[in-house]
Amino acid sequence: MSVSDRQLRELLGRCWAGPVAWDEPLAKWSSLRVGGPAQALVKPGSSEAVQRLLMGCESVGLPWLVIGGGTNLLVAEAGFPGLVLVLGREFGAISECGIDQDGRCLVEVEAGCSLARLLGWSQRRGLSGLEFSVGIPGSVGGAVVMNAGAWGREIKDVLAGLQLLLPGGVMERRDSQAREFSYRRWSGPAGALVLSATFALTPADPLGIKALCREYLRGRQVKQPRGVASAGSFFKNPPGDYAGRLIEAAGLKGLTVGGATVSPVHANFLVNTGVATAAEMLALMRLVQGKVMAKYGIWLEPEVRIVGESGRPVES
Repeated sequence: MSVSDRQLRELLGRCWAGPVAWDEPLAKWSSLRVGGPAQALVKPGSSEAVQRLLMGCESVGLPWLVIGGGTNLLVAEAGFPGLVLVLGREFGAISECGIDQDGRCLVEVEAGCSLARLLGWSQRRGLSGLEFSVGIPGSVGGAVVMNAGAWGREIKDVLAGLQLLLPGGVMERRDSQAREFSYRRWSGPAGALVLSATFALTPADPLGIKALCREYLRGRQVKQPRGVASAGSFFKNPPGDYAGRLIEAAGLKGLTVGGATVSPVHANFLVNTGVATAAEMLALMRLVQGKVMAKYGIWLEPEVRIVGESGRPVES
């Protein structure tokens, strides 16, 4: 269901006092630099503000979309007929909140904090555990939802707890449940939104942390395209294989649809050369899926979150 601009203005007048961007191009908020407009876009700075806004949307059946860094998001040309909430730096506080029974430092981080900022903060304080995340774009909330990972490590490995917003406006704090995490997926309570995450980090030499981050970052820079708009790895790796290997083996490096191209550097990066539309990115995605399926019998599932005309709540 969508509502008119008038109805949306009335709704926001009841539950939001900050600025509103109307008909805001979501290409501005996506690392792929494609996507149609949001009916309205706001940037809340507290859990209570998010709660009020989403309860308001729920009360009138208005679609909502929550994004962070927009680094794992592809919005269709039609845009999003509803309210978009951007959880950014305004919603990115970091605080130490105790020591666990294993002597690890517990650090609570709001969902809008970027992984890069969190890693820098941790390194300066000599707290280890997040080095694998160096070079991974996006926000803490998105990293939890996608169970982001690299170098054999995942977010779930250092996650101690979550603060969630559940349907009906209920806020809940809970310990991290390992069984809820799988490859690039968090299957928490239905309709739950991550407000903050608590990480258990180990005291270590700041110089050693910095050196390991540099090593991981060099490995990324050699293997991944630079200077072009992308959403990182586009497809999930199928069990026992790699999406990039399958795409390259199918001869698809450099395959192009309009301004969208399979990167010649890394085949699992579908990049915007500068003039691509969302429709071209989606067409390239389907072409790659079809060709890999035809050759290997494997259907590549997108890692990127895709929002079509009707939209759906996601966190990126």
